[in-house]
Amino acid sequence: MTGLPSTLPVRVAPALLRPRTSAYRTTMLVVAAGGLVNFALLYYVQPLLPALAHDFGVAPADSGLALSVCTLGMLAGLVITGPLADRLGRTRVMAASLVIAGALSLLGAFAPSWPLFLAARAAAGIALAGFPSIALATLRERIHEDAHARANATYIAATAVGGALARVFPGPLAAVGGWRLPTYLFGAVTVLIGVFVVVVLRGRENTVRTAGASGDLGATFRALADRRTALLCLLGGVNMAVFVGVYNAVAFRLEAAPFTLGASEALVYLAYPIGILAPAVFRLVSTRFSRRTTAGAGAVLLAVAVAVLIPSALPTVLVGLGILTFGFLGTHGVLSAWVVDAAHRAGRSTTGASSAYLLVYYLGSTVAGAASTSLWSAGGWAAITGLGFVMAAVSGILVAALRSSERRGRSIRTTR
Repeated sequence: MTGLPSTLPVRVAPALLRPRTSAYRTTMLVVAAGGLVNFALLYYVQPLLPALAHDFGVAPADSGLALSVCTLGMLAGLVITGPLADRLGRTRVMAASLVIAGALSLLGAFAPSWPLFLAARAAAGIALAGFPSIALATLRERIHEDAHARANATYIAATAVGGALARVFPGPLAAVGGWRLPTYLFGAVTVLIGVFVVVVLRGRENTVRTAGASGDLGATFRALADRRTALLCLLGGVNMAVFVGVYNAVAFRLEAAPFTLGASEALVYLAYPIGILAPAVFRLVSTRFSRRTTAGAGAVLLAVAVAVLIPSALPTVLVGLGILTFGFLGTHGVLSAWVVDAAHRAGRSTTGASSAYLLVYYLGSTVAGAASTSLWSAGGWAAITGLGFVMAAVSGILVAALRSSERRGRSIRTTR
């Protein structure tokens, strides 16, 4: 009798999850909670950059490394995420990602020097990479086709909540206990959510994967060989660069004249929660028109936000940050769903496509995170404005290139 070797288990595609079922709710609860703390732990340092610069005695231009080394670590971690998930199981890798990243953040709170703090942040970034790419791929493969866009929008909205928490609370907490207090709290909560993932999904580990879910090392880079995927990834990275560049520099701007807000600058970050609605709104718009048109609208919103932020007045800063956050998160929601959906439909690795998108996405964050504080030190807000307008223009060019790519694809299919 012949059959498959015992070392190669038969893989059967799991049933797709539909809304209003317990399995769907459980999956969304875990993915949303993990996305929230993942984003919060990554970005809680942004409003603390002036405090970190002061406490460690480093120049403002160097303080942006607190974010950049973490996203740089994520770039390295994203390359190995897929293979680890296939070998160890997606649930284990997602949970371990949060527990390890949170623990490393707690260690960073005890760092006696700037290099050691940066080392803890970089290591936490490597660990954090284990959650988002697996989460996006899991949603595309486990959620029914009719509900995938809504599920993805829910996940992005959860990351927006994490981003809001990361901007609003660290400043007031630091005013009470220094930058170490929010570091303790965000690290501890991330560990707890990692444990929550294990407890909730215990016994539900999905070791089964579809043919398009391969997570080998080359899948990430093979995804970038596809022209449309590469354009979507670049668009995500450029949008991220505008977002991170502005938010890094605005912390210093609000501490300087004529604002000199100090800890009360946290009130300005209340503009961030506006972005929580963006993924759902952009999903509806993309359904009515198209993903490409919606991405183009997002590029326009980024340019509008940068323009609104030019005057040195609190109302315009508040409105500008709100528009920026809304445009960025809405565009990110559309692009992150688009890239894994395209891979799924083409029978390519969804984990590879997701990792490729996040790789370029966080590359944009890494570069802008370091450049923005240097630009602020060298040229003030005018330099940040210039960066924002250039990146918004590049976004528009990439959207136009997407349109050309889609036309070429239709032309090829017609001639066959």
